[in-house]
Amino acid sequence: MRSLLHKLGRPAAPADIVEEVQHNPNDKEAAVGTTSATNASDPGAETDSSQEISKEAQAGIQRVEAMTKVWTRNDMYMAYITIWILYFVDALQSGMSTSFYPYVTSSFALHSLTATTSIMSSLIGGLFKLPLAKILDIWGRPQGFCAMLGCLTIGLIMMAGCNGVKTYAAAQVFYWVGYNGLTYSISIFLADTSALKNRALLFAFVSSPYIITCWISGIVAQRFLDGPGWRWGYGAFAIIVPAVCSPILWLFYKNHVKAKKAGLLPKHESKGNFWQTLKFYVIEFDILGLLLITTGLALFLLSFNLYSYQKDQWKSPLIICFLIFGGLLMIAFALYEKFLAPKTFIPYQLLMDRTVISACILAGALFVSFYIWDSYFSSFLQVVNNLDVVKTSYVVNVYSVGSCFWSLLVGWAVRKTNRFKWLAVYFGVPVTILGVGLMIHFRQPNENVGYIVMCQIFIATAGGTLVICEQMAVMAATSHEFIAVVLAIEAMFSNVGGAIGSTVASAIWTGVFPKHLAKYLPASEQQNLTAIYGSIVTQLSYPYGSETRNAIARAYGDSQKYMLIAATAIQAISMVSVLFWRDIKLDSVKQNKGLVF
Repeated sequence: MRSLLHKLGRPAAPADIVEEVQHNPNDKEAAVGTTSATNASDPGAETDSSQEISKEAQAGIQRVEAMTKVWTRNDMYMAYITIWILYFVDALQSGMSTSFYPYVTSSFALHSLTATTSIMSSLIGGLFKLPLAKILDIWGRPQGFCAMLGCLTIGLIMMAGCNGVKTYAAAQVFYWVGYNGLTYSISIFLADTSALKNRALLFAFVSSPYIITCWISGIVAQRFLDGPGWRWGYGAFAIIVPAVCSPILWLFYKNHVKAKKAGLLPKHESKGNFWQTLKFYVIEFDILGLLLITTGLALFLLSFNLYSYQKDQWKSPLIICFLIFGGLLMIAFALYEKFLAPKTFIPYQLLMDRTVISACILAGALFVSFYIWDSYFSSFLQVVNNLDVVKTSYVVNVYSVGSCFWSLLVGWAVRKTNRFKWLAVYFGVPVTILGVGLMIHFRQPNENVGYIVMCQIFIATAGGTLVICEQMAVMAATSHEFIAVVLAIEAMFSNVGGAIGSTVASAIWTGVFPKHLAKYLPASEQQNLTAIYGSIVTQLSYPYGSETRNAIARAYGDSQKYMLIAATAIQAISMVSVLFWRDIKLDSVKQNKGLVF
């Protein structure tokens, strides 16, 4: 890290890494001449006036283009270093919060409501990216960033001071909207300030803190629990997170002032009276379209998350209504955007672009597959492989550490070759199929856990490749104006995929495990079938190697085999998806203006 900071601290950098985006002779916008001036405080920085601010773009996009035309390399380096630190703090806090969860819920009596709240907060936090994309485009990146920072901080404060499950429930919604929105806003800012061919490397760089935090977040949580308590754990980060964000906010403000003095910012025009202003923003935000898609997705995803709480499960009238009306609203959204919307959330032609839609389908398929095989993974390691909680966490974290580390190499490969499709076609999908497919054999009783770790390494390297490549695919296929929207759509497909994957895993588990458990349990333990099925504590209470424990392990193995077969089969969709991508040469796509990485 020290050598990296030294590299970033240089006043100048090679022209192929940090560059002023020069005029593209094929650009339809008129060039107004080429001049450059040397900044006294940063000799390596140049002010590019070869391209005007996009006059047809929305105000938020115009403002960020203006900022990149006036900021210096030192400003850019400071922004990226601050973002890395912010990702580190956010990842540390998120991991710590997960460790706090059972201790927080144990303080309340209404555990079932807390579980439902967790579903709702995750769902709302994921879907909020859709309206946030429009906020970033219309009002601006700093405005969206500040709003999400406010939500995150409010959530942490409420969790620190909550005295009941209802307050904690509301706090979770604020927290996850803020957390997901903050990381999403940063991703859009990175896309705004980087050349397309370097963007994969930059995305991988700011995600690298997860390599460290997954090992230390539990230690930090334990120190708080042994000391001042979980409330101070939340309270401390309610102070730390805004403090860490202050440098990037200062950079936003500083360069906003510079751009304003340079006359680069779009002029604020009156929208008329209150009703005229309201009508303008209703059209600009595509309010009806957003309501249709977010409500439809919310109902559709809730059906997958809440069916197990219903007496009749999938036959419940509530779940059937959720599925039907959710599906109809999503269809209505597509028809409205195609035929009626005065200003669309995303151009219909772009949504139907084969690269964009295939990348989104890949995102959904990856999450379906991941949540199928991952849902009962930690339980399997403890019951079948007899690992304790700490060692189980090490094996589970192989994916996080491996994918984040490998994505750095993927980013470098994308930058060197100027292409991304080949990595997905020849490495990402095949190695994912290899890793998940091998687990069909190795995730069984009496198999060495080292082979499972090997499979995890395969899946981690492939996952790190595909996540980067799918993001590059949706960004390369569009213009700067729609970057925020296509990344939000890609995240939406991931949410849907995760919900479907969890449901498939649950269906296989409830359909296979109890039946096979009854088949393998010795006669003396048949009366304990329900208790064994319902509790991992009961499962672990039987000595490792005993007849009952072996029977439980065999039932686990049978369940895992069906899950892994399903997870492997889903990858056929992934392979077809990446084959439909256009093989885009990244350095031929000019999206950004001004000084970029």
